[in-house]
Amino acid sequence: MLIVMEMNADAKRIGAVVEAVERRGLKAHPIPGSQRTAIGITGNIGTVEPAMFQDLPGVLEVIRVSHPYKLVSREFHQESSVFDVAGVRIGGPELVVMAGPCSVESYEQTLGIALKVKASGAHMLRGGAFKPRSSPYSFQGLGRQGLEILARVRQETGMPVITEALDIDVLDEVAEFTDIVQIGARNMQNFTLLKRAGRCGRPVLLKRGMSATITELLLAAEYILDAGNAEVILCERGIRTFADHTRNTLDVAAFPAVKRISHLPIIADPSHAAGYRNKVLPLSLAALAAGADGLLVEVHERPDEALSDGGQSLLPTDFEELMSELRALAPVLDRGLPTLAVT
Repeated sequence: MLIVMEMNADAKRIGAVVEAVERRGLKAHPIPGSQRTAIGITGNIGTVEPAMFQDLPGVLEVIRVSHPYKLVSREFHQESSVFDVAGVRIGGPELVVMAGPCSVESYEQTLGIALKVKASGAHMLRGGAFKPRSSPYSFQGLGRQGLEILARVRQETGMPVITEALDIDVLDEVAEFTDIVQIGARNMQNFTLLKRAGRCGRPVLLKRGMSATITELLLAAEYILDAGNAEVILCERGIRTFADHTRNTLDVAAFPAVKRISHLPIIADPSHAAGYRNKVLPLSLAALAAGADGLLVEVHERPDEALSDGGQSLLPTDFEELMSELRALAPVLDRGLPTLAVT
């Protein structure tokens, strides 16, 4: 349910409506807009009728929300959300590019890649400290040491950092050292982790599960917003299909579909979708043309020696070519591509 306030409704009237909602054991979510405030209601609202709130001072109308997800819906929040992460805006007219190694292997490796991708135009540094692997014998990441390396490289380069939290045991550590907490595809429906991520104090990037529908992705995001964290970035990283010419199948239609029904930004991970280096660039361009707000790309200086996902990692020269293509494409899409100062 959504309560739309009148344009001249002041803080006192908005507060009175919030109190009326919470007295009934429900959650009230004030959503300031450019012209008026709306108040989203979540909880078990089966016995709550719109008339309970319709006559409160300052209320314009009460609307039933038709989707099973509420807070992520454009019915609750019509304007597209834009998040400022350490000076990098995500979800607005400018495209954002997050790039770096799949796994943090050493300080020297991470710093070297960070400097190269920043010089080419990347805005944020990605790198895995904790790695979910199909085999228990594969490299699992450096753990806290990897987080400390990312924090050190952030200080050296000025690039905000994103890395994955595998479970609730490491979530607080990841939130302490990074600017965005990533929830991976395998954890998209780890509801305990999603609820905790909603209280972690950092923006969250939520990847679509390997076999998840758009509705399931948005409901997973709803857990995070309902727990108190409005800064959620969705990520399409390819879904599992019968196709064998790529690692996964990038669902290009997901971008316009999400944009139509949700206000949250959505970016693409062409590296995991492709699984092969030579397909990353064309998939990146396709995703942005379809409406993605940015990219999450893997880059490695020596991919043949990488401890994880070397086959899908771009060389720095490949990444430079990708950024050149993006600079040509962005104006066609009426989007910008900000330039960060190189240190």
